[in-house]
Amino acid sequence: MEKFLKIFKRPQVIIGMIHLKALPGTPGYQYNDDEIIENALKEAQLYKDAGIDALAIENMHDVPYLKSNIGHEISSMMTVIGHEIKVLTEIPCGIQVLSSANKAALAVAKSAKLDFIRAEGFVYGHLADEGYIDACAGDLLRYRKQINAETILVFTDIKKKHSSHALTADVSLLETAKTAEYFRSDGLIITGSSTGEAANIDEINLVKAACDIPVLVGSGITYDNLEQYLMRADALIVGSYFKENGHWANALEYHRIVKFMEKVKRLRD
Repeated sequence: MEKFLKIFKRPQVIIGMIHLKALPGTPGYQYNDDEIIENALKEAQLYKDAGIDALAIENMHDVPYLKSNIGHEISSMMTVIGHEIKVLTEIPCGIQVLSSANKAALAVAKSAKLDFIRAEGFVYGHLADEGYIDACAGDLLRYRKQINAETILVFTDIKKKHSSHALTADVSLLETAKTAEYFRSDGLIITGSSTGEAANIDEINLVKAACDIPVLVGSGITYDNLEQYLMRADALIVGSYFKENGHWANALEYHRIVKFMEKVKRLRD
């Protein structure tokens, strides 16, 4: 928890998602690079003006995703954007590079001076949209050591959304969480079954009681269910709710962020 508080200064943190426009080389790419950067910076400024605590950058529009081995054009662009956002906002910022490109995310975070990454497949394997995702904790944390990036936190999904966990059906979510903690995760991310789906509160309570590292909720947070999650978790990652009609692919709506953060402040006081 000490490393978490050094970056975020408090628990009950709200992390707003920036879903980048489709990046160069991906099937959905249709904007020039300046427009992609400009849009990301515009969203970052909206978040900052609305009082968000932290930001996370993700290449979610790059569907269909490559597994682990993304191109240099992706990591280079995300480094530029991450650095620009960090300089603009001066608040904690992190990154996830889809899909499961966790070493690339660490390299981006190191170069852009970001504070954390979100890693898929940290412990145990699972089947995802992109195929089989193998565990990566050993390689990932050794790589972090090699590039002198140990101040960058590695938050890890457990029993990740959009995935089948039939191969580890005999390994409970709690066992998975404890293994991730043992393997030096800096924080455990619990989600619902898909983007926008709420996480199970009983599971959050169970993991929070059993583990001594931060617990983050990674999907399904809305204005209406905020009370149920804010006091149970150390951080909430919010994306879909902040968009028009609550859909992740739409544009940010400033008033939704402001209203949400006003409620957060009331609950935290």
